[in-house]
Parts: sequence; C-alpha cells; structure tokens
Amino acid sequence: MRVTFNANGRQVEADDVWEGESLLYMLRERLGLPGSKNACEQGECGSCTVYLDGAPVCSCLVAAGQVQDREVRTVEGLADEETGLDPVQQAFIDAGAVQCGFCTPGLLVQTHDLLEREPQPSDNDIREALSGNLCRCTGYEKIMDAVRLASARKCHATEVSQ
Repeated sequence: MRVTFNANGRQVEADDVWEGESLLYMLRERLGLPGSKNACEQGECGSCTVYLDGAPVCSCLVAAGQVQDREVRTVEGLADEETGLDPVQQAFIDAGAVQCGFCTPGLLVQTHDLLEREPQPSDNDIREALSGNLCRCTGYEKIMDAVRLASARKCHATEVSQ
C-alpha cells in the first residue's frame, strides 16, 4: 500500500508498505529519518517516541497505515532549518545528558512536549513526563538537569520577547 502523510512539515509518500509495518520502520527504513530508535519494539522504552497529530506516541506501536493523511513530527523535526537546534536539544548537549544516545530521541520529544504543556515543571512533573523513557547509561540526573536548563532558557526567552 502507499501511505501519504506530513512528516516534519513536508508531505511525504511511502510505497510498498506492508500492512503489519510499524511507523517506526517506515520512518527509519523508507523515509531516511533514523532519529527515532528501535530498541524494544513493545512500547516499553520510549526510544521511538514521535509526535502524531501533536501527541507523543511510541512509533513502534503505530501501524504505518494509521498515519495516512496525518501529521508526524520526529526528533529531526524539532530543529529549525533557520534557527538550528530546538532549545531542548541544545540543553541536552550543554548539560551532558547524552551518553550512548539511544534513549535521547524519545527523551527529547517527551521533554519538548512537557515544556509545551508546562513551561516550569517541578521535578515530580519531569519524572512523571519521562517515566516512559528508559535510559541504561546515565542514572537520569543529567537528564533532569537538561530539562531544568531547557525550561529556564525557554522561560527567559519568553520574558525577553515580552
């Protein structure tokens, strides 16, 4: 089957999609968007998290055919061609929250979503928002630091623009 949808602001088409294929597979293998990682294939680790019509989902659990005429935003789509990395992406780099990087795409999407909903989250809010994302390398403290840094920068940017 052919699947047509919006990926990161662009209309895309994937051909020869089989009915059991996941959105994750289609993004990585057919569309060349390897940011979302294939770790558990069971929706348990969060490494493949993307936005689907504005809501974070585990792309390994979404059938490719389900995205027909919908909007998908991957970790690649967080960055802006003109302004560069999203503040969340830059904060993860600056805080040293990236080690092996396998969990990072899902954490970035979840953090981005959290800060869109709650610009100044508490530590409990952060833990709750990221609870579906497993990291085996960091111990999460630098990840927490990165979310706090992104929040502070976002709030500062909002104050400056007002």
